[in-house]
Amino acid sequence: MPLRVTMGEDRCEKGILLIAIIDYGVGNLHSVAKAFVNHGFEAEIISDPSSVQSASGVVLPGDGAFGAVMDHLRDTGLANPVLDAVHAGTPFLGICVGYQMMFDSSEESPGVPGLGLVPGTVRRFPGGPGRKVPHMGWNSLHRIAAISLLAEVREGDSVYFVHSFYPCPDEETGGAAWTEYGPWFPAVYCRDNLMATQFHPEKSGKVGLGIVRAFGRICQC
Repeated sequence: MPLRVTMGEDRCEKGILLIAIIDYGVGNLHSVAKAFVNHGFEAEIISDPSSVQSASGVVLPGDGAFGAVMDHLRDTGLANPVLDAVHAGTPFLGICVGYQMMFDSSEESPGVPGLGLVPGTVRRFPGGPGRKVPHMGWNSLHRIAAISLLAEVREGDSVYFVHSFYPCPDEETGGAAWTEYGPWFPAVYCRDNLMATQFHPEKSGKVGLGIVRAFGRICQC
């Protein structure tokens, strides 16, 4: 049975605002769900593919190796419903490896196709003096786009990262906020209803929770 966690009386005009946290057997789902709950949104941890289509918003967290998480998503039957939701215009938020899964492929798992929502690949960080891999800890955001998801984010705000591979889209147009760790990469991606963060907003203090709140409001619209 899916776990539903709720708090507050946040509602949209058509009924309950439900944000689906996709449970495909990996990741710390409860901390993501709790972040939405604490801001008055209703969130449900979803493992039933048939439940995805009724959601007002979809969140795809991720934790682990690219190939393994893609296999889990497909084996649980959740991959196609997630894609259907995106193509139907449902607001979508990928977090950490959930962001990387949006790409065509990853150097972490050669030959394993991603969801193909963002043209490009995911590359491994090059090592270097004073630059350890994985990239773990707080880093600042720059070149902040004027979009609803980042309405509460300011130039130089810091957020929390844990990753060894970074997103490398074929085009920079979707990059909404950028971070440098050797190479520059889009720490936030936004194209229409497709949104993602390489960092963990649920672990990024006031700045990250502002992004959670903004995504919830986008789902209301």
